[in-house]
Amino acid sequence: MMNPPLLRRPRRPLGLICALALMALTSIAHAQWKWRDADGRTQYSDRPPPPSVADKDILQRPSNATRAPPSAGQAALQSASAAASAASAPARPASEASSRDKLERERKAQEDKVRAEAKEENCRQAQNRQRVLESGVRLRSGTQTGESQPMTEQMRQDEIRNMQAVITANCK
Repeated sequence: MMNPPLLRRPRRPLGLICALALMALTSIAHAQWKWRDADGRTQYSDRPPPPSVADKDILQRPSNATRAPPSAGQAALQSASAAASAASAPARPASEASSRDKLERERKAQEDKVRAEAKEENCRQAQNRQRVLESGVRLRSGTQTGESQPMTEQMRQDEIRNMQAVITANCK
């Protein structure tokens, strides 16, 4: 019995077509706009910024893209918004300054909180260490060469004084 000949279907270059389509789309995916809005925040998008954003506020634009010139209606709207922003121009820096001040206060509050938590932890560790030192339990101390030696009474008293200084500095 003979096997029928294998019918070969012509392969469509589907994989090649898909690869080419993906390569063509990668330039579109990298087309990123970056601009600073009216509040001073940096915005990112794959679309151009609104017409109200001045060219000086555009920080990055795709290499192959340009902004479309505003139409007559958009130009009128832009001039009207420019006039309105000029009237409220003194108010904007005050709001920007207040938002910066608020961010600065929040940052300082966070730093103060971290410092307070570190001081509490130092206090707790120093108090525990002082209790152990004052308990009279035999302790060993490390030398500069890395060896361990029994802690003498003088070493114990020096360490108690050090822990008392840490407690005074860190505990309320």
